[in-house]
This record gives sequence, structure tokens and C-alpha cells, in this order.
Amino acid sequence: MGNAAQAEIQNLRERLAAAEAVAAEVARIKAINADLEARNALLQLQNEKMRRTLYGQRSERTRHLIDQMELTFEECETTASEDEALAALAAAKSNVAPFERKRPARKPLPEHLPRERVVIAAPEACPCCGSDRLCKLGEDITETLEIVPRQWKVIQTVREKFSCRECEKITQPPAPFYVTPRGLFGPNFLAMLLFEKFGAHQPINRQRDRYAREGVELSLSTLADQVGACTAALMPLYLLIEAHVLAAERLHGDDTTIPVLAKTKTDTGRIWTYVRDDRPFGGPAPPAAIFHYSRDRRGEHPVAHLRSWTGILQADAYAGYNALFQTDRVPSPLARALCWSHARRYFFELADIATQLKKRRKKAPVISPLAVEAVRLIDVIFDIERAINGRSVQDRLALRQELTAPLVIDLEAWMRENRTRLSKNSDVAEAMDYMLKAWPAFTAFLDDGRICLTNNAAERALRGIALGRKSWLFAGSDRGGQRTAFMLSLITTAKLNDIDPQAWLADVLTRIADIPQSQLADLLPWQWRTLENQRQAA
Repeated sequence: MGNAAQAEIQNLRERLAAAEAVAAEVARIKAINADLEARNALLQLQNEKMRRTLYGQRSERTRHLIDQMELTFEECETTASEDEALAALAAAKSNVAPFERKRPARKPLPEHLPRERVVIAAPEACPCCGSDRLCKLGEDITETLEIVPRQWKVIQTVREKFSCRECEKITQPPAPFYVTPRGLFGPNFLAMLLFEKFGAHQPINRQRDRYAREGVELSLSTLADQVGACTAALMPLYLLIEAHVLAAERLHGDDTTIPVLAKTKTDTGRIWTYVRDDRPFGGPAPPAAIFHYSRDRRGEHPVAHLRSWTGILQADAYAGYNALFQTDRVPSPLARALCWSHARRYFFELADIATQLKKRRKKAPVISPLAVEAVRLIDVIFDIERAINGRSVQDRLALRQELTAPLVIDLEAWMRENRTRLSKNSDVAEAMDYMLKAWPAFTAFLDDGRICLTNNAAERALRGIALGRKSWLFAGSDRGGQRTAFMLSLITTAKLNDIDPQAWLADVLTRIADIPQSQLADLLPWQWRTLENQRQAA
């Protein structure tokens, strides 16, 4: 290798080191700013509590205001902890000093909780000289709060110290890895904290109050700090799940609203989901889902989410997806498949007495015979789909061509014939137009056995958010919405693979730091279940 080549390599190395240093410094500054925001939110919360104690009234509205401020502080504290962990990772690749947040003095864990000693075995011989003449000098104890169902306990991890009588060398086993700084909480507790917040939709301040009633006093800042650290630790798994989802040939896409806290009100953000589920056509790939957050519902968001993906997108008729189907899209336009459940719903609402009573209130319900007939015709197609669910692509395609295609042709002819007899303001006409204007996208399933009749896979993935909105009221910030989308990706993927999300998260948090990068995929839910079954069988 010539001198010029060596100089070029050295120059590239120096530029890479400089870039890493800049990235580490940016991450450090970001962590400092997040820490300042968390401190400011804490001071505001403390000031409001003291002011309300002195001058305020004890009302439900006051309690809601404090809850809102606590949620704001929770989001800031979690973000600061996450940024600190990311800054530490960036600093490890450069010579930039990592940023460490100043935290309040650690409270001792409750004395009334039982202690369980886990002693790390000491070496039988001195690792320095090989002598077996070891003498115990003492031990270091790290107390970690852990939980078992209906029982709290503190695990004492003991690392005994020994000195060698031959060479006077002091020996002690290395400290185990802790997911979060200082090792205050065990992986089972952290998994419970994450699942309760993002899977069971219980905000951290409510969890804190429940723990206090059980005799364990924990501060809101401490719990929020743990959530942020866990988010940073679990990021590699999210990236693997995202890559798996975007490797699919067909995706289900949908979105729903999510209230986001603003200065004087709550804004309406969106949570988007993309679900890979090949089980309806007998595909061997495991199911998975990813979620994204945005402040609004502009079409640029799905375009960005699926920027490099090609395949079949099953969704509703939302116009924001249209850019994905343009012929000039790079790398290529997506194939469009619309949802028959959405179309049926419009007819069903016009044929359902209960829905009409709710809409018209005291007026007599008006049931459309055409809507009733449309529901009947569509239900026959649904019956065939349920019978062929899970079969191979070839079988589904053959049976659809034989059984379903004639029914779809008859349905189209029936709708076009009756549509000409209806006024443009008729509700039934609007329901018919919804299908007829995009009829090729509704009938795409007849030409491809991979396509499902409905987009229910995505709607099921979003159901938890719709159920939980009244519980957690709103996301505390845009970062909080992004964090919610991140954790929902992990929890929903675990549910799709029929495993307990909390048990899976606990095991992942135990092992993720020690597992080699090449084996990280073993922690994915579908791989984890297989390994867990093998361990149980053994």
C-alpha cells in the first residue's frame, strides 16, 4: 500500500472520529436541555402544589390540573432519562465526556419488605496467582426492588470480597448488569411498569398511588426515569421489528386519534400502524406491527413511513394514501386494496334499528330496504372468506374465482342499477358511491390470494388506543406520543405472537445487555417463544 493510500485512510479515520465527536456533543447538549426541561417542570409542579395547598380549593378540577402537571413532568423526566442514555452511548464512541444528570439522594428501600440474598459465587482460586488460600474481607450489597405477583420483595445481590494470603490480591466478582442506572429496580418490576403504562393504559402517577397503598413509596420522577432508560435500552429490538414488518409483501395500514397536551388545550395527534400478518394466506412469516406518531394527519406521514417499501397496502379510502399509488412513485407505486368492512359499515348503520334510534333520537327510525339487501349480499361474501381463511395463496385464489367472483359481479350490477334511482343526497347513494368510485381497489382481492377482504388486522391493533384514551386522557408531548408508538410496537407484536408481553419484556430486559449483537434476533417475540418452549421442555 502506497503512502498516498495510507494518508487517505488516516484522513478518513480522523474525519470519522471528528464526526462521532460532533454527534456525541450534540447528544450531550440534547440531554442537558432535556434535563433542564424536566427540572423546570418539577419546579412548576412543586410550586403549583404548594400554592394550591395554601390558597386553593379542594375540588375535582384542582385534582385534574395537578394530574395534568404531573403528566407533563413525567414526560419531561422520561425524555431526559432517555436522552441521557443515548448521549452516553454516543460518548462511548468518542472522547466527549458523557453527561450525567443530578438526581436526588436515593431513598433506602422499605425496611418492612423481605430480603432475598442472591450470592454470586466467589472464585475457588486467586485469579492472579492461582492459590486457593482465600480469606473473606467483606461484601458489597446492591438492593434491587423486585416484584412477584401480589408480593413485594427486595433482592440483595451480594458480591463477596476475598484476599489472597499468598499475594494479598483482593478478588471480587464483577457487578451484574442493571437495565437502568443504579440498579434500583429489577426487570420484572420494569416490565410491569412499562406494560401497565403502555399496554394497560395506566399513567405512572396512578401506578405510583397504587404502589403507595401497597406500602411502597416511590416518586414520580424515579418511575419516569426508569421508563426513559428502558426505552433507550429496547431500541435495537424495535429496529429489528420494523425491518421485519417492512420486509412484507402486504401490509395493513390505519390510524386513529390521540389527544396531545398543548399549552392551553389538547391538540389531536395521530397514531399510525402498519401490520404484517401473513397467517390468512398461510404465510410462514410471524406477525408483527409497528406504530408511528404524528401531530396531524397530513398525507406526508404515510409517505414517509413507507418511503422505501413496495407491495400491497390494505387500508381505508383516506386520501392521504393516494401519493403512494401514483405511477411516478419511487421505487414503484403500491398496489391498493380497500377494506370491505368499512364499506359494509356504511350500509349496516342504515339498516340497524339501534343506530337509527341513536341518531334520530325521538324520531321514528328509518330503515332502508336497499341497505338491508346490501348487507345481506356482502355477508355472503364474508361467509366464503371465513371458510378459506388460512389456506394457501393458490387455494384462496381458485376458490375466490369460483365462488366469490360471480357474487361480486352481481353486487356491482345491483348497486349500479339501484344507484341511478337514488338522489345524490341519499345516504344509501353515498354508501354505494364509496364502493363504486374505487371498485378496482375493492375487487383486487379476486386477483391475488394474499389480499384480505378487510383491514381488520390494523383496526384490531389500534383498538387498545381507543379503549385507553379515556384512561390516560392525553399524551404529554410529541416525545410522549413517539414513545407511546415505540412501546405499542413491542407490546402489540408480542400479543400478535400469542405471548405475554410483560413476561417477554422482563426476560428481554434481563438479557439484552449481555447478548451478542448477532444473537439479538433471539429476543424477538416469535423467536423468544420458541426458545422459551424449548427451555420449559428441557
